[in-house]
Amino acid sequence: MTSSSRTIAFRALAGAAGAVAVVAAAAAIRHKRATRGLTLSTEVAPNELLRTPDLRPDVTEILTDDGATLYVRAYGPVDGDPIVLSHGWTCSTEYWYPQVNALAGEYRVITYDQRGHGRSSVGSLPLGPDVLADDLSEVLKATVRDDKKAVLVGHSMGGMSIMAWAGRHADEVKKYASAVLLASTACDRLVAETTVIPLPNRFPRVPVPVGRAVLSTPVPLVSSPVMTRALQYVSMSPNATRAEVQFCENIVRDCKPRIRGGWGAALSGLDIHEALDHLDVPTTVLVGSMDRLTPPVHARKLARVLDEAGHLERLIVLPGVGHMSSVESIDEFDKEIVRLRNL
Repeated sequence: MTSSSRTIAFRALAGAAGAVAVVAAAAAIRHKRATRGLTLSTEVAPNELLRTPDLRPDVTEILTDDGATLYVRAYGPVDGDPIVLSHGWTCSTEYWYPQVNALAGEYRVITYDQRGHGRSSVGSLPLGPDVLADDLSEVLKATVRDDKKAVLVGHSMGGMSIMAWAGRHADEVKKYASAVLLASTACDRLVAETTVIPLPNRFPRVPVPVGRAVLSTPVPLVSSPVMTRALQYVSMSPNATRAEVQFCENIVRDCKPRIRGGWGAALSGLDIHEALDHLDVPTTVLVGSMDRLTPPVHARKLARVLDEAGHLERLIVLPGVGHMSSVESIDEFDKEIVRLRNL
């Protein structure tokens, strides 16, 4: 090789190396931006994100017009960008500990007990989507500052709360929300589309009366290996770890049977699909591929309606994940919250 050829080759290699370095640097910057303020499970000890948070929350109790008291916790800096988390059926504020531990170092993470769950009382109104909507409205008024907008995150019944709120309080959507994450949820046909109860091929759908009876039964949940296996079958995937299953079991078991049955009956006939017309902020729909309670058919329907209205941010299907998506796939779940926060 001549001296001239060697010089040309060296310059070409140097240019390529420089281009690779630029690309790598840009990728690193994008990653840093995407995970700013987020603690990943790979950065802490195993199951560390499932523990009770060290941060002391600011606690608010909201008295509703019908006499219910809503218990609210707010973690993290008062002036931080707000993230409001709405939990699902039979859960409580404790369900969001992984997100509090991962996000509250930078963000204002706000959680509340749904009516009748955890430390919130049930009040006198009939249980249903209007109550879910009004309660979320009260939480937002009490916790989201006028100069801020929140990312609203709803899991299962919590997602239904956000949809019902958008339908009933359409004027509040752009006032309080910058973006929404609907996780493992549905707007209708909860009984008809469930895959919890295995059926012969000649019976493609669960009869609604059967499903309603199952959901509304106020049977106490007694801790046992059988109960643990049943809970994992219904609400989690076979891939869930023992710690994840135990975390969810402890929360679900604490729900009062009467409340579980009452809300189960109320949700069995839920139909709030028209509320999606008013969810006019960027909205991500997320579901686990192995979700039996709200299988992916629901997520695809939500995504299709939102896409037609021009408000779908994206549809995420997490492979090998069950209904408790924010516990089984903490990092992926939290990264989407932060991405929505950074829009």
